[in-house]
Amino acid sequence: MRLVIAQCSVDYAGRLSAHLPLATRLLMLKSDGSLLVHSDGGSYKPLNWMSPPCSLAVSAPDELQVEAGITELWTVTHAKTADQLIVSIYEVQHDSAHELGIDPGLIKDGVEAHLQKLLAEHIHLLGDGHTLVRREYMTAIGPVDILARDASGASVAVELKRRGDIDGVEQLTRYLELMNRDPHLAPVAGVFAAQQIKPQARMLAEDRGIRCLVLDYDAMRGLDDTASKLF
Repeated sequence: MRLVIAQCSVDYAGRLSAHLPLATRLLMLKSDGSLLVHSDGGSYKPLNWMSPPCSLAVSAPDELQVEAGITELWTVTHAKTADQLIVSIYEVQHDSAHELGIDPGLIKDGVEAHLQKLLAEHIHLLGDGHTLVRREYMTAIGPVDILARDASGASVAVELKRRGDIDGVEQLTRYLELMNRDPHLAPVAGVFAAQQIKPQARMLAEDRGIRCLVLDYDAMRGLDDTASKLF
């Protein structure tokens, strides 16, 4: 991973356009080819990014750009969509590279891991006609617990928690923002699934168009056989 702290401006060009004016930012270049642009705020959400597959080209500025103070241009191009993230570097304050090795991935506690496995086996709980694509669908910012398709074939991303709170909704929101940039997946709907969902989290999720699903862990394990009960 390469970490660069620089004065820069950033422009995204493609299916959408966005501009970040000149400021000091952290540029994170990962070995998978992705580039993330961070500020000293906003928690772990980048201001802008380009997810893989993409390539980086470094070029010298033209005369007008040199006069404006630009010393280097980074152009990150997505291999499938041809979208571009153009970073205009004015001054580099820090530049370092680090070999992180192979990451084992996020290890969930026993209940969350089992919930994921059970929901994958009982994918119909998402609704009639839903089918499983895969568990732990990897994105540039982490794995989505479950990727499924609904009866019409549209993509559905599921984030699983034991207790659903606002942080979980924010996490799923970031996944959806990224996945909806991929034309092979978009449009992607979100489902926030948990054994318990706090009222504030439910309100935030519904405001963002994310469906909430409360899971009965015992019933999914076959321990609560309601069919054999008289009352």
